[in-house]
Amino acid sequence: MNSPINCHFTKVGKGPGLFLIHGIGASEDAWRFVTPELEKYFTVITYDLRGHGQSSVTHKNFTLEELVNDLEQIRKQSKIQKAHFMGHSLGGMIAPAYAKRFPEHTISVGLFSTVAGRSLEDKNKVFNVIKKMENEGISKTISTLTNRWFTDEFIKNHPSIVERRIKQVIDTDPEVFLNVFNIYAQTEMFPWLKNINKPCLVMTGQNDQGCSPEHNKKMFKELENSKLVILPKVKHSILIEEPSETVKNILDFISNI
Repeated sequence: MNSPINCHFTKVGKGPGLFLIHGIGASEDAWRFVTPELEKYFTVITYDLRGHGQSSVTHKNFTLEELVNDLEQIRKQSKIQKAHFMGHSLGGMIAPAYAKRFPEHTISVGLFSTVAGRSLEDKNKVFNVIKKMENEGISKTISTLTNRWFTDEFIKNHPSIVERRIKQVIDTDPEVFLNVFNIYAQTEMFPWLKNINKPCLVMTGQNDQGCSPEHNKKMFKELENSKLVILPKVKHSILIEEPSETVKNILDFISNI
């Protein structure tokens, strides 16, 4: 096992620890619309996954387990003993994987716009996207992703925000991007979700195709102590399209633990 990366992270606010974990080809910037409200109640830690944003990378075929090690390294560096761990997309796989491995440091878990219990058809769809990117290049196939991430209305009304997200992907090392996409595609949490006995918030968009309400209902049923939230109308990018609803549901969830 390779050593953890000292990832770039930011620590703001006061109160219980809350680690927020971004997804594929993003950065801590993914949480920019929710952090200002959450830091009123929590010590919020956002960070760049290895090979993303300002975080370095030593090898580009890293694993989910190594991403969990990086998160534990940040927890130690931030001097927080126990915290809430919440992630979006791939981050929504890292958070529960962390909770499974380090339950003594975990208060609760957030699984946002993520997926478990994929069918063979679901898996093939994701691998087809990866194959297309490998064959045609990421920049040429990025529109496939933006249409999965954002509603048509949001793309029309907020072009600069959408462009900023596209630029993040294009600026990410292509080998790193395809590696994390493969981690997301190959990770199947369903066999071990039932082993997480911490309170879990399961949340996705009503029109998220890859991380659908149906997948999230399966996850909710598998988790012993969980709450399910389906946000109306939106697709995958709930942190950007519905930041206020995301914050509201996080606060409601944690206040009732």
